[in-house]
Amino acid sequence: MSGDRPGEDDLVRLIRELVRRRAPGLLTGVGDDCAVLETRGGASLLATTDLLVEDVHFRRRWAEPADIGAKALAVNVSDIAAMGGTPRWALVGLGCPEGTGSDEIEAFYEGALTVADAYGVVIVGGDTSTASGWVVSVTLLGDAARPVLRSTARPGDVIAVTGTLGQAAAGLAILERETAPHGIEAARLDEVTTAHLRPRPRVDEGRWLAGAGGVTAMMDLSDGLATDLGRLIAESGVGARVDVERLPVAAATRIVADALDVDSMDWATGGGEDYELLVVCEPTALERLHDGLAKATGTTLSAVGEITGGSGTRWLDGRGRAVAVAPGFEHFRG
Repeated sequence: MSGDRPGEDDLVRLIRELVRRRAPGLLTGVGDDCAVLETRGGASLLATTDLLVEDVHFRRRWAEPADIGAKALAVNVSDIAAMGGTPRWALVGLGCPEGTGSDEIEAFYEGALTVADAYGVVIVGGDTSTASGWVVSVTLLGDAARPVLRSTARPGDVIAVTGTLGQAAAGLAILERETAPHGIEAARLDEVTTAHLRPRPRVDEGRWLAGAGGVTAMMDLSDGLATDLGRLIAESGVGARVDVERLPVAAATRIVADALDVDSMDWATGGGEDYELLVVCEPTALERLHDGLAKATGTTLSAVGEITGGSGTRWLDGRGRAVAVAPGFEHFRG
């Protein structure tokens, strides 16, 4: 890599090479949703961390401290969910501008604890500092009997997603506006903005899928389907084919997209921050997984494509014609 500004995936590859070491107990290192560490008790220890920075991941004019705390925990819990694991212990680092009130700090931790309590997570420590803006770093530990990786997809497998795509991007589009567009019911606006501010990690879904058999690879959708599927197939050394007309998009997302004159498919492929699960499974397991997941958790599983040989992703319309799609979010782009 040259001295030019790296893209996010370039930076991950650089760090991966710099820190690559063989170490006792390290089963999976940089490159997946979590590091996987061997323990004496049999289950694998999962470790993940995420950084949220003001004006990159949120803006204070529309994100309250409780929203920031809740989302900081949720995005880490989602990484554990993507491995089919159970989240357990969190360390929370918080940087705030001078003059931040104790009531705001309390609200931040109340938001974080709302998510922690919902998923059985205990906050066991962390750090604090002054900063030019709000900065949150969460490290989360969990465990899994058989972690599902993103590097084990195989040609012929089905590509599927839980829930719907693009809702968080629709919420962000509303939050970034000075005024809400006319003619949209308040309930629809609340649905999409809540999806962005307070994402719901798919922990129960991830655990059920990991234990059901037939799932060959999995990860969470944090940066958009286009970007995250690209990462999964790169780790697995395969290609992919996706039918964009099969992507599940909620009615509220379509309504907001129409009001803002946006193609909802752009949000579905490139919006990011949905924190749904990208699931790769054996073709013979799809119907069983679809029906079983709905019965166990109430969550839908939608087949959207297939793993292929080669590399890269082909995006097709209903007639099998190649189409261009919106790329997902990437730090350091440009």
